[in-house]
Amino acid sequence: MSMRRSAAVVLVFVACLLPAIALAAGDDRDAGKKKSSVQVGPRPFYLIDKMDRSPLKRKLEQCSEGPFYQTDFSIGHRGGGTLQFPEHTKESHEAGARMGAGTLECDVTFTSDGELVCRHDQCDLHTTTNILLTPLAGRCTQPFAPAQFTASGQLVKAASALCCTSDLNVAEFKSLKGKMDASNPTARTPLEYQGGTPNWRTDLYSTGGTLLTHKESIELIGGLGAKYTPELKGPNRGAALQVEQVFGSQANYAQAMIDDYKAAGVPPNHVLAQSFNKDDVLYWIQHDPQFGRQAVFLDDANVPSELPNAAELKGYAAQGIRIVAPPMWALLTVNRAGKIVPSEYARNAKAAGLDIITWTLERSGRIVEEVLPTKGTANPSSYYQTTLGALKNDGDIMVTLDVLAKQVGILGIFSDWAGTVSYYASCMGLK
Repeated sequence: MSMRRSAAVVLVFVACLLPAIALAAGDDRDAGKKKSSVQVGPRPFYLIDKMDRSPLKRKLEQCSEGPFYQTDFSIGHRGGGTLQFPEHTKESHEAGARMGAGTLECDVTFTSDGELVCRHDQCDLHTTTNILLTPLAGRCTQPFAPAQFTASGQLVKAASALCCTSDLNVAEFKSLKGKMDASNPTARTPLEYQGGTPNWRTDLYSTGGTLLTHKESIELIGGLGAKYTPELKGPNRGAALQVEQVFGSQANYAQAMIDDYKAAGVPPNHVLAQSFNKDDVLYWIQHDPQFGRQAVFLDDANVPSELPNAAELKGYAAQGIRIVAPPMWALLTVNRAGKIVPSEYARNAKAAGLDIITWTLERSGRIVEEVLPTKGTANPSSYYQTTLGALKNDGDIMVTLDVLAKQVGILGIFSDWAGTVSYYASCMGLK
């Protein structure tokens, strides 16, 4: 073999080998980039199969081989894998990212020593962790109280407890293990109280989820190539320790959350800070505008009559709010032809110049059971109250998602099973 030919062979060999070397070495040039291929799991395929025949179904079927990719449109609610994994745990975040969630949520609350941690509520440790089975149970604001029954066995008082993040310091908090958010109202013992998981979820992976501080979530989410959407949780007034006692003021609490991103060197445009408290959002807009310009004002309306009108939405925009996040039912209605279409609220928000994020897909049980809820299923008013007349089967979850994406024009949607949204977004070419 000639010298020139030998050199050519070596060059070809090295060229082929370099990608493998870079992958094995964890080439940091790819750090923080979106994943071009994800695993959505069987759920979206099941939903598409259940759809009635339509152009949308044919389009989604044509995407069955992918490729599926990580997309900002797919927002991991409480991590993104919470349909099966304990919420706000390392495992839930990793599941959400694997299914393509390009944005991941940490609901932010605090411990007694002022450390920010990821929990949906300041006082939910009794339903989301194993605290009642540990020596820390004695630290709870309200200790476990067993259910009370009549002599004939009729329940007269449900089992209860109230265990708060603020009852513990951060080291104590980190010693706990996450479980599915549930409790058994008929429990006579703390162990029985650990049950109650709805039948449309599973305890298969509830074997000791890893709890996260806010700072740990920032490191984890960044390593998963995703963006951040922390929600500053409001106070639980049943807690023994309140925000003001730990941070001095609500404003200091709001600033502490942003400061964690600054300390970690996270670009402000990678953070969509959220709150149901408009004062928090206005604080970020006024005092940290780089973060405030994409802050999200969450709407906690329970029924249509509680939604803001057109003038109020314009008022939000005049105050500098750019993104609103109502529940998805607020954005939808059913027209005379029985089709799901954008609601008056959705049209008013767009007319006010507001962008929209919504919540939460895959948070409840099967749609066909929503109409007549059975034990263990969600109340239909929570997520589908304005479109129940148009829902016929589980496949209509994809129809709902399509209307939100194409007709309402949402920026993204929270989901408890990120693979469903990631499949749709990848198929439709959404970023």
